Amino acid sequence: MPIWKQLLVLCMLAGAAYGGYEAYQVYLAPQAEVDKPQRGARPVSVEVARAERRLMQKTIEAVGTTRAMQSIDIVPETDGRLVDLAIRPGTEVTKGDILAQLDDTIQRADLAEAEAVLVEQRQTLDRTRLLRQTNAVSQASEEEAVARLAEAEAEVERARRRLSDRVITAPFSGVVGLTNYTIGARVTEGQVLTRLDDLNQVEVEFSLPETVFARVRQGQAIIAHSAAFADRSFTGTVDVVDSRIDPLSRSFRARALIPNPDSALPAGMFLSLTLVLEESEQITVPEEALIFQAAETYVFVPEDGKASRRVVIAGQRKDGQVSIISGLESGEEVLIRGLQRVRDGTPLNIIGSDRDATAATDDAKPESAT
Repeated sequence: MPIWKQLLVLCMLAGAAYGGYEAYQVYLAPQAEVDKPQRGARPVSVEVARAERRLMQKTIEAVGTTRAMQSIDIVPETDGRLVDLAIRPGTEVTKGDILAQLDDTIQRADLAEAEAVLVEQRQTLDRTRLLRQTNAVSQASEEEAVARLAEAEAEVERARRRLSDRVITAPFSGVVGLTNYTIGARVTEGQVLTRLDDLNQVEVEFSLPETVFARVRQGQAIIAHSAAFADRSFTGTVDVVDSRIDPLSRSFRARALIPNPDSALPAGMFLSLTLVLEESEQITVPEEALIFQAAETYVFVPEDGKASRRVVIAGQRKDGQVSIISGLESGEEVLIRGLQRVRDGTPLNIIGSDRDATAATDDAKPESAT
């Protein structure tokens, strides 16, 4: 046989032997360790934690931009020169507060003239009616006096409206923005003096994938974070869910309302959102208590001073905790430290648990006076 064939056979035999050894280490050695009698074995020092019921939430992430519930441009309804400007950027104003005032000298004069004409027309009508009683004037003259009085009253109303247009007031309570004008500047109709935003609560519009459409509904809780407020979170609720799904992005829109009593959130701010889809109380244990082997997930629980292997079904993970769907009851203890040397039936020496931490906290509390 050629030398290269001999070398090939030797390599194949060596590979088969190594594969057999690895298979033994993976599949047979652990089971042998598990089945090995534990008589006389030294107790293994471990720490335990209690399985507790916790509120677990299923969430989904999104992003959105804040928008004021009410937002308008403050504009004059006529041309004129600014004689008063009460706009202080970033300050809150109340509905009806005067924000700016235009020169109204001519409009006041027009109103005074219109009121004088109105008085004259009323007197004319009174005289006409007295003369009509003696048939000194015709019925047509009285009717004409009535019409002239109505015209004078209408002109007074127009003059008052033109005068009121010289005063610009806040249509609702809110926060005013920046302005580029000062007293003495001439403005024209429609020029934006500033913006007024109602920020008692802000609206956030965001998009979600169609896979969660059936799980999103009005009133669900939402948590928002902003890079501008790193240590603060804002809570709100879903207000509106769109009835359509975009066929291109396969997503749908929703809007949430976030209370903003201190006006910390301005309009136009980018927010990262966490929408709570579901929440329920579940039995949880620390993540380090779980052991994965092949297709099984199990934990060790202390029973009569020994470790007992318990197969469990794990669920959601959050903040270092794992929900247990089946296999454990609330209040049972599980091993979380020292698991490397623990097998089914291993004697245990429990050196610490969450109960000890709780008891230490209780002992530190001062006793109440009796």
